[in-house]
Amino acid sequence: MADEFSYSVQLGLQLSKRIYYGKNHPPPPPPAPLVMDRKKSDTISYVPTALMVYAVITEPSIVDNPDIRSYQPYVHGRCEPPALIPIHMQGINMEIDCFLDTAFVNMTGTWRLHCVDASKTCDCRIAVPMGEQGSILGVEVECPTKSYSSQLVTLEETKDAHKAKDGFLLKRQIYTLKVPQVSGGSIISVKVRWSQKLLYQDDQFCLNVPFSFQPYVNPVGKKVPKREKILLNVNFDVGLEIFCRSSSHNLKEVRRRAGKIGFSYEKEVPAWSMKDFSFLFNVSSRDIFGSVLLQSPSRHDFDQRDMFCLYLYPGNGSTRQVFRKEIVFIVDISASMKGCPLENVKTAVVAALSKLNRADTFNIIAFNGNSSLFSSSMEQANKETIQNAIQWINRNFIADGGTNILLPISQALKVISKSSEIISLIFLITDGTVEDELDVCDVVKGQLTTGDLSSPRICTFGIGSYCNHYFLQALAQIGRGYYDAAFDVDSINFRLERLFSQASSVIVADLCFNSLGDLDSLELYPINLPDLSSGSPLIVSGRYAGKFPETFNVDGTLADLSKFSVNAKVQNAKDIPLERVFAKRRIDTLTACAWLSGSKQDKDKIARISLQTGVPSEYTNMIMVETNKQQAGKLDAVTEQREEKSLQRIIVLRSLGSGFGNLKATIDNLPPETAEPKLHETSEMILKAASNLCGRMVDRCCCMCFIQCCGRLNDQCAIVLAQICTALACFECISFCAEVCDLCSG
Repeated sequence: MADEFSYSVQLGLQLSKRIYYGKNHPPPPPPAPLVMDRKKSDTISYVPTALMVYAVITEPSIVDNPDIRSYQPYVHGRCEPPALIPIHMQGINMEIDCFLDTAFVNMTGTWRLHCVDASKTCDCRIAVPMGEQGSILGVEVECPTKSYSSQLVTLEETKDAHKAKDGFLLKRQIYTLKVPQVSGGSIISVKVRWSQKLLYQDDQFCLNVPFSFQPYVNPVGKKVPKREKILLNVNFDVGLEIFCRSSSHNLKEVRRRAGKIGFSYEKEVPAWSMKDFSFLFNVSSRDIFGSVLLQSPSRHDFDQRDMFCLYLYPGNGSTRQVFRKEIVFIVDISASMKGCPLENVKTAVVAALSKLNRADTFNIIAFNGNSSLFSSSMEQANKETIQNAIQWINRNFIADGGTNILLPISQALKVISKSSEIISLIFLITDGTVEDELDVCDVVKGQLTTGDLSSPRICTFGIGSYCNHYFLQALAQIGRGYYDAAFDVDSINFRLERLFSQASSVIVADLCFNSLGDLDSLELYPINLPDLSSGSPLIVSGRYAGKFPETFNVDGTLADLSKFSVNAKVQNAKDIPLERVFAKRRIDTLTACAWLSGSKQDKDKIARISLQTGVPSEYTNMIMVETNKQQAGKLDAVTEQREEKSLQRIIVLRSLGSGFGNLKATIDNLPPETAEPKLHETSEMILKAASNLCGRMVDRCCCMCFIQCCGRLNDQCAIVLAQICTALACFECISFCAEVCDLCSG
């Protein structure tokens, strides 16, 4: 859908050339040349890189300056697909709160519908790009006559949610939805909230928020002041000092306390920001550091158990030895992986092989309906063997056939040595769903009975929306490994290499804490403790009932097989909202467990957590509540409560969950990119039928040669021709009505 979005914006920028800004005002910067061939449209990308609002144009004749009426040659026909004109932005504010590994972003902006005649209306599309693992939390829109606000509701309240066509994620990183019928010249105010993760790389934390606006959103005409404002708060209330390393914008430090720091940026600019907001920082500990945060639930929390968070930091100067490892790569080579997905996976696997140490061992399994092993046993990671493996990959990584995950998993569990002196890692990479996923989980559970170093770690990676991501998460939790996914084909290589790096740099294994045995109840996220890697801090959260111990020790095993222990300081979390910070982690963990167990009680619990925290889930749905402000202002105090609901309209949006896979699409070997929703699906069937009818009439009736030819016909021929055209038009109308009926019944 990214190409479809980009193509519509290209059409919109070309269409915006119709707008006249007056003699003394130059037009906006010209867009790149329009590529009319859709297959070539991906050479220029107009996918949004910051919060944007677009005018959805189906009738080109409405495009005009709402302030200066100008002569516009009338345009026949409709835009198919509808064009997207980026409208002018008049202000942008952003406030970011960072807690541990999570950032909450509130962004507010105002736009003016500068490209539509003041007497006309059009839909407006909002696009919200989010950072790493972004999750939309809320959208509020203010127009002159109407306002909109998002809400989460249970699935029972939106029984027809599966029929909703709008409100979806593009590349799982850009949330987009449509605001209907906004008048030309109107001011639109948009406030969005989302959460995202902080990346950890090169011993420092990285916050990156999409904040790069294209030149064509700068207002043209009368001078409009452009003021950008950013507030940033970083809270690491775990006893570590924060050090700022770099920032994309000129931040000014406004406050600093132990583990907390605040910045601000406010500036009037000649043009809106053309770079993302980034902030790099690290913390003071050079060695492994542990801290436990406790917090009581709010009185509105349905779960009245206390909350806790264990934060284990690997140290920013740690020179600890990394475990020797044996790795088995299990790669899906079914027909759906053909092209870019498989090529990107090959690149990532080859890169991972090149980073292995000589003391490490490895093997590779390629699977579709059957499986093929690089070797019958684990191979030493020397230069010659790695080169042979690369040649084997080039010969055997050919996309074809179906998907069978149980067979390669069973083979991988047999081929590893299960030594108690090394870390065994199994990486499963797939884009499909299979029928026996529960059997796969049972097989892995049966092999991981000891729970120590001899038990392999299972790491999973999902590609696209057709695979069951909760199966992959459940498998990773059972195997004390890591899970990641790439919904965008272009991000496969980067995300896979990052997963390999994190999972293969273990410095402390077999983590455990025995001081919680006296608690009345305990719930952990994740369920099984993963190892501590030098490439990322380890965060374990949970709920408990009872008295939490005053001292908390975390034990484990180092790479030299010596014992490790660290005392984690226990303290109350004063300014960190643990419920909000770990809501998504808790929902994902419980959803994987609910899929595994099929428990309705777990599903209901997930829905309650989702509604309470505002984080979308598989068991809730987002709606937009539209309020008519003009009619609401006419209500008196007596009738206000009675009439309030009648002034609101509910717009049901698509589910934002990743879903539980698509078995039919896997069997049919559909490529991952076909799972993306269509941008203009809401009106596609009707518009397409009307467009085809009008297009054929224009092609045949508006040609000058045809008109001249008709002028030479005698009366009898003209009558016959008119009757034929009428009959053809009737047949087209019947076809059009049939399509409309199919749409209504479907």
